Amino acid sequence: MKTAVYALTRRGAEMGRRLAAALSADLHLPRRLAGAGEPGFDSLPELVARTFRAYDAHIFVAACGVAVRTIAPHLRDKYSDPAVVAVDAAGTFAVSLVSGHLGGANDLARRAAELLGAQPVVTTATDAAGAPAAEMLAVRAGLAVDGREAVVRTNLALAEGEPVGLYDPEGWLPLEPGEESFFQRGGAEDVAAMEAGVWVEARLRGLPPGHLALRPPALALGAGCRRGAAAGDILELIQTVLSDLNLSPLAVAGLASVELKRDEPGLLEAAARLGLEPVFYPAPALAAVDAPTPSARVEAATGTPSVCEAAALLLADELAAARSLNQNKELACPKRSNTTATVAVARLWAKRPAG
Repeated sequence: MKTAVYALTRRGAEMGRRLAAALSADLHLPRRLAGAGEPGFDSLPELVARTFRAYDAHIFVAACGVAVRTIAPHLRDKYSDPAVVAVDAAGTFAVSLVSGHLGGANDLARRAAELLGAQPVVTTATDAAGAPAAEMLAVRAGLAVDGREAVVRTNLALAEGEPVGLYDPEGWLPLEPGEESFFQRGGAEDVAAMEAGVWVEARLRGLPPGHLALRPPALALGAGCRRGAAAGDILELIQTVLSDLNLSPLAVAGLASVELKRDEPGLLEAAARLGLEPVFYPAPALAAVDAPTPSARVEAATGTPSVCEAAALLLADELAAARSLNQNKELACPKRSNTTATVAVARLWAKRPAG
C-alpha cells in the first residue's frame, strides 16, 4: 500500500522514521523536526487535506484524538476511505482507527505493532469475536459486494454467533476450516428461511431483508460496434441483455472485442463506465473460435466471421484459466444487436451446480 507516516514529536519522529523505512512509506514531520531530505510541514490538518485521498494508508504517531480530529473532515465510508492507524508516542499501542477490513488498517496496525514491539489494538466486532468479516471473505475470493447495508447485518450476526446461511451452489466462496463453522450451507429455500444469509451467485433475485448478495466474476462480455457508435448505445444494449438474462452487472468480469476496435471512443468509454479494462483480440484469434452465428458481412469488415461471440468465449477462457476453473463455460447469450452495436455474454462457473 502507498502509505504516509506522520509524527509530531521528537520521539515520535524516530518511530516514524523506523516505520517509514520498514514499510517503504513517505514520512511527514513538522518543519522543526525534519532532517535533510525529509519534507517538513507547518500544519498537519492542511497537509492531510492534501494527502488523505492520495495514499492507501496513513499512520499517525500521535494520540488517537489528534488523528481522529485531523481525518474527520475527509471521511466518507468504509468502502472508500484509506486505512488509518494511530501509534501512541510511547510506542505502546498501534490502534486500527478507520477501514480496518477493506482498507487494511487492522493488518497495518498489526504490522506496525510488530515493527515497534507494541500491542495491536483492533476493535472491529468480527475480529474481536474471532469471526470472519463478510466483506473480507468477498475480497479474498474476488467477489463484488452487492448491498452495503446488508454487510453490517451479516457481520453482526457473525460476530454474535448467530447462524448465517450460505447459498453458494457454484462454489465461488471457498472457506477455510475455521470459517466453515460460522455458516450453514444450504439450498435457496433453506437460506431464505434464516434471519441472516449470504448469497453467492450472478443471478438476480429478491432476497430477504438483511441478506447479503456477493457477485462472482462469472460473466464475460463480447462487444462489436459500428464506427462512431455512442457509448450510451453500447451500454444500453449491455444492460438490456443482462436484464433479460436476470444477471447482475456486478458479475461482469471483463469486456472484449476485436483489435480493429482498440481506438473506438464509444467502446472505450462504455468499458470505462463499467469499470473494466477492455481486451482486444487479433482477428485471426477470433476467427479460430467456433462461434454459433458467423457472418460473412462481419468477416469482410473485420477479418473474422464473429466478433462479439468469439470475443466473449475467448475472454471466458482467459478468465477461467486465471482462476483455474478448467474452461468451465458456455455462451449464455448469443449475439444481440441494436442499430450500432452487438453484444454476447459467456458465463463461467467455479463448478457446475448440481442439477
